Amino acid sequence: MFTGIIEEIGTVTAVEPSGDGVRLTVQAPLAVSDAGHGDSIAVSGVCLTVIDQGPDWFTADVMRQTLDMTSVAGVAGGTRVNIERATGVHARLGGHIVQGHVDGTGRVLEIRPGAQWQVIRVSVPAELAPLVVDKGSIALDGVSLTVSAVSDADAAEQWLEVSLIPETLAATTLGARVEGDAVNLETDILARHVQRLLAFSPAPRIPLEGGSR
Repeated sequence: MFTGIIEEIGTVTAVEPSGDGVRLTVQAPLAVSDAGHGDSIAVSGVCLTVIDQGPDWFTADVMRQTLDMTSVAGVAGGTRVNIERATGVHARLGGHIVQGHVDGTGRVLEIRPGAQWQVIRVSVPAELAPLVVDKGSIALDGVSLTVSAVSDADAAEQWLEVSLIPETLAATTLGARVEGDAVNLETDILARHVQRLLAFSPAPRIPLEGGSR
């Protein structure tokens, strides 16, 4: 479990084929300072398991499904990634509940600079759009953010916007994003549960005239 508060920006140092997936090595000194074999570390929002480590790096296996669902498929040596260690039960929940289970990817559609912030508009796959709400929580590349605007429900292309403060721009990879870049999307877990519950809700019962139910 994570909170979406990025601890450091790591650098991918190796991407090696491994079956139908890849083996990813990331330089991230803070993350490995207290990590152990089997620990979870979020890499740009993707929860990965440490299988090997050194003084300032760790290695994790990435399976095919993860490559198909996330932007990890596009990383190479030198790619900068957001890093967050799993949160402790004693820690403050500074962002929101983030599982590291990415729902899909969006594309940066527009970047609008402001005096002290930057607004980023990101496309949202149609199937995820109902799970995104204005003023709700969203994780973009593992960063906990508040949605500042959403497209209309009947819009031809669904999108969301987030407003990034200088600290977020400097402390995460979002500050280097350009139009066309892919970003990992993780919607709010509560919205996903509600959607699933509604899918199992029975159809409304219509009482027959003159009868009772």
